[in-house]
Amino acid sequence: QVQLVESGGGLVQAGGSLRLSCAASGSGFSINDMGWYRQAPGKQRELVATITRRGTPNYADSVKGRFTISRDNAKNTVCLQMNSLKPEDTAVYYCNAGIVTATPIRLYDYWGQGTQVTVSS
Repeated sequence: QVQLVESGGGLVQAGGSLRLSCAASGSGFSINDMGWYRQAPGKQRELVATITRRGTPNYADSVKGRFTISRDNAKNTVCLQMNSLKPEDTAVYYCNAGIVTATPIRLYDYWGQGTQVTVSS
């Protein structure tokens, strides 16, 4: 019933920028914390950035100063502005959200389908 859809991935040269967005669709839910994770081939999925419902961000050390996470609760969206991209940022980026339904009251952990980010040297 609830879906997370990411967009904005693509191919960019080192030093360039990309902006990822994630939109939640459906009804009868609210969103707690949201975050972006990434997974490179043969690697474990790792946290990139998170943001609370009230807008408090947290970043992995590897992206601090380069990435900015934001959200719009009215639109049920979260974005990740990525600047000064490096080849090591290449990965599939996944949107994550904690979804709470009202009737009945339940908590779910949702993941988007992923969007590819490729940074060339």
